[in-house]
Amino acid sequence: MPVIQMDPETLAIDVEVAKAAGARVSAEYQARQPYPYGCFDDFLPEEVLDRVLQEIRTLPEAETMFDRPQEKLKSSYLPERLPPYTRNLFYVLNSRPFVRFLEEMTGISGLIPDPYFAGGGVHVVANGGHLDIHADFNHNAKLNLERRLNILIYLNKDWQKEYGGSFEIWNTDMSEQVASFVPVFNRMCCFNTGSDTWHGNPETVNHPDGEPRMSLALYYYTATWDYTRKSHTTLFKPRPGTQDQIDKQVKRADRLQEILPPVIFRKVIGRLQRLGF
Repeated sequence: MPVIQMDPETLAIDVEVAKAAGARVSAEYQARQPYPYGCFDDFLPEEVLDRVLQEIRTLPEAETMFDRPQEKLKSSYLPERLPPYTRNLFYVLNSRPFVRFLEEMTGISGLIPDPYFAGGGVHVVANGGHLDIHADFNHNAKLNLERRLNILIYLNKDWQKEYGGSFEIWNTDMSEQVASFVPVFNRMCCFNTGSDTWHGNPETVNHPDGEPRMSLALYYYTATWDYTRKSHTTLFKPRPGTQDQIDKQVKRADRLQEILPPVIFRKVIGRLQRLGF
């Protein structure tokens, strides 16, 4: 039986059943170290994700594409531009019944889904690509919300560990890997987010038939941001003993922010970003 019981046709979720599912896994999820995280197989009814795969065989042009040392050959597709069944699945995963499952599981009250899906949607990492270990941006400036939770649902049938792209959890001082999960079909990985919740899929995707690594990504927030907090973009950290590279863009931006007045900093950093530096 799937973790989330859902009608494959209407995608309807019963809120009480969803809450009960969250409560069953809450103790294990919240006790995980170095920060709460979980991995759940058989997460949705299999036919739901089968229909998603059928629909997204052909994708529109990506909204964002990354090809730099820290995030290579990664593309992102917003739900609103996807076919109807897949688009509606994203909307259901932003709805009250699913949010109540997440609140019961995490113990975080007042989770807020992002109607803009900033940074979310369908993620595709092509063969030869990877996403280095990082901590995510912590502030949704558009909504003035604090980022609290990431959900990743994988779409990769018959995926093997040797194909790369496993999702990794690292401890807060980046001294060792805590857990690693192969991104197999209908597996959901989730975790509380913070400025030292290091994670990623740094091992290069190398599927023998050239298939990409694909996932659904959704992020959730709370109305707990205040003026005492310092916002940051995605923070990358090299793994010890590897050839992972330092993110020079973020390092330069941090230095400029220290020495420039805010108005001038925003103009300078905006110009650098437009020029691709």
